[in-house]
Amino acid sequence: MLDTEQATIASPKVLTVSELNRMAKEVLEQSFPLFWVSGEISNLTRAASGHWYFSLKDAGAQVSCVMFRGRNNYLDWVPKEGDKVEARSLVTLYEARGSFQLTIEFLQRAGAGALFEAFEKLKAKLQQEGLFDPAVKKSIPAHPKQIGIVTSPDAAALHDVLTTLKRRMPSIPIVIYPTPVQGKGAASQIANAINNAHERNECDVLIICRGGGSMEDLWQFNEEDVARAIANCRIPTISGVGHETDFTICDFVADIRAATPTAAAEIASPSLETILNKLRLLSLHLNKNTQDGLMQRAQMLDYLARRLVSPSQHIAQQKQELARLHHRLTLNINQQLQRQETNLIQIEQNLHHLNPQAVLSRGYAFAQAKDGKIINSSSQIKAGETINLTFGTGEAEAVVSKTS
Repeated sequence: MLDTEQATIASPKVLTVSELNRMAKEVLEQSFPLFWVSGEISNLTRAASGHWYFSLKDAGAQVSCVMFRGRNNYLDWVPKEGDKVEARSLVTLYEARGSFQLTIEFLQRAGAGALFEAFEKLKAKLQQEGLFDPAVKKSIPAHPKQIGIVTSPDAAALHDVLTTLKRRMPSIPIVIYPTPVQGKGAASQIANAINNAHERNECDVLIICRGGGSMEDLWQFNEEDVARAIANCRIPTISGVGHETDFTICDFVADIRAATPTAAAEIASPSLETILNKLRLLSLHLNKNTQDGLMQRAQMLDYLARRLVSPSQHIAQQKQELARLHHRLTLNINQQLQRQETNLIQIEQNLHHLNPQAVLSRGYAFAQAKDGKIINSSSQIKAGETINLTFGTGEAEAVVSKTS
């Protein structure tokens, strides 16, 4: 009995496969925090669920990887077979198969970390120097006489730009300053093309463009030579490098950034259709204002015509006025004459009543001394003096015989 009990106690615990895998998974996940690993992508499968399955390998080994849809949706690029990448990962174990694998949290092209660091360093330097300052940005002309393009003649972006410019305003001349936009040494050639446009000064606006690509593909537009050439350019510049989500140093230094090369062409050129629509609208307003003005002036002419008098009518009116004045004058003169005649008759009558001769004619006479003075008192004469007597008819001398 005792031997059986001892045998039972000494027997090791037997794990199920599930238990083993679960324990291994816990040990792995606890032992390896989030870390970066580099390698080459192989056996890439993009499942219908949206998850990505692939292997990372180097010269000596490989490891299975999974990147779930919730993570790979944040990438702005899609990896392909043979891509050198850097993955931020968690070590785990797929319990159902007992497979050791990496769960990828983030994926970038190999060397992108170093490139990004260089990008941020140059960006901070140029920003401190004021190359990004909005105060130094030049305005884009609304109606350029000529447009310049700095890009590769073989670039698909050039075709997009030219197509857009032809559609919007086909009459604007285009000058292309050709340069490689990718590869070793392309940055200095891009800078030379921009400097060439600056020195020739034959365009009113300059588009610097390239199609989309990886950070490495667009890196030539992150070089300091290109940035300083753009900053030194007297021509207003538009950066149309990459897709909407791509940002380069060129975007920050240029006077304006366009989301795409096509958008750069739209910014650089006025729309013929829009201008024609505005002209049609202005024409309608002009015609309406002209018609309104003509109608107002026609009404004014009618109003003035009603007030206007012809010369013959004016002369007739003047004759009527003259006749009226003559009539008034004649009437006033006649009335004045009648008043004067009445006054004269009245005066004559008054004079007649006051005329001494009229009194004398009624039997009276007046006496005058020899010196001609009227004698109106007996005290003025003495007896024996000679006086003159005037009668209504005739005169006589008389000798005063007595006074009283």
